[in-house]
Amino acid sequence: MKSVMGCVIVTYNSAEHILGCLHSLAQAEHVTLRIVIVDNSSSDRTPEVIQGFLDQSDLDLTLVQSAQNLGFAAGVNLGLTKLLEDPDLDRFWILNPDCTVPSSTPAKFAKVEMPFSLIGGRIIYEEHPSKIQIDGGQINTWTGATTNIHIGQNPDTTAMPKSCELDFISGASMVASRAFILSAGLMPEQYFLYYEEVSWAQNRGEFPLVVCENASVLHSAGASIGSPTLSRGPSALSVYYKHRSRMMFMIAHHPLRVPVAYLFGWGKLLQHLKRGQYAAIPAILRAMHGLPLRTE
Repeated sequence: MKSVMGCVIVTYNSAEHILGCLHSLAQAEHVTLRIVIVDNSSSDRTPEVIQGFLDQSDLDLTLVQSAQNLGFAAGVNLGLTKLLEDPDLDRFWILNPDCTVPSSTPAKFAKVEMPFSLIGGRIIYEEHPSKIQIDGGQINTWTGATTNIHIGQNPDTTAMPKSCELDFISGASMVASRAFILSAGLMPEQYFLYYEEVSWAQNRGEFPLVVCENASVLHSAGASIGSPTLSRGPSALSVYYKHRSRMMFMIAHHPLRVPVAYLFGWGKLLQHLKRGQYAAIPAILRAMHGLPLRTE
């Protein structure tokens, strides 16, 4: 009997990548996926591309279209709420639309034994498959800065970290258990982008984070909003939400350390200045002072 697992994908202007993701999921072995795609009011052809795939595929897939861009976490929560209605599902895979998945990965996630809060595997740069993007994350509780474990290392020669070394699982590919969701609540929506999964993991209580060995995905990092990669600096949009969410996280979880986090932001600003990444400077300043991002 095949394992069954829910899957939530949030799209936003993802027409270029979503078909690759869906075609890879259609090749999943030894598992049945029940997929909900939440489109966050894309302005490109993403909904039409997904519908075209639906018309030709037998994947168990439902498309939910939001009237506005709700942010990543709110989109995820729409999908989770729908899947939680199915009592047969005890785990829910949150996957970025710019990921492609080896056929064996979904079943490995589906077979991890309970209890757990969140499961993570290895995320590899799709453009640089000899380099790891993240094997799970750590957080500096003084500055709020996050670290991608094993970033840039060779996946063929690098062992996965131990679960106890992780502070959070990357939101690009993570599996949440029903028990954890019922205990911690849905993903926190106030961040809009970044730190949702970091904050969520802090509410895991006695439910452990788990590393799933030999479960990998390939990720076209930053495809939607211009997150930094090994060869490219961040967009102003990415920088703004990264620092805005970092400060929000510190206020929520480590309020007495916020002054240190604020000074860290100034250090990052000077770093961008030194690198000639001038668009990042006003974005960081506005983020740290609670001002909206200027888009003109």
